[in-house]
Amino acid sequence: MTAVNDPLGDMLTRIRNAQERKRSTVVSPNSNMRRRVLDVLVQEGYIRGYAEVEQEGHPALEIQLKYFDGQAVISEIKRVSKPGRRVYSSIRDLGLVRNGLGISILSTPQGVMSDAAARARNVGGEVLCRVY
Repeated sequence: MTAVNDPLGDMLTRIRNAQERKRSTVVSPNSNMRRRVLDVLVQEGYIRGYAEVEQEGHPALEIQLKYFDGQAVISEIKRVSKPGRRVYSSIRDLGLVRNGLGISILSTPQGVMSDAAARARNVGGEVLCRVY
């Protein structure tokens, strides 16, 4: 295994690449942050689910991707806050993604959640990524 500077960005890129190749599953190394982001993607209906597996003796996540009429449900998934440039937003300043058709995933003091859940709890935080 190679060292990765941005583990979450690595997982998002693996998902993006697998969907371009119409793969049904993709494997990513396991971490708490990755699991939290995947939980939000499952709740919002962007992926079927994920399972914790073992790959070459290391814990990994097998992510089941979701397609509708042959098209990937996730048309675009972008990392917003990066290790070199963290992006924070209050809930007031957080706009809608594609006029409400997409979601932002935030890391808040109350946990990782979608922008809709953050609005409901009136809490801002670090904008991890946008999905639509």
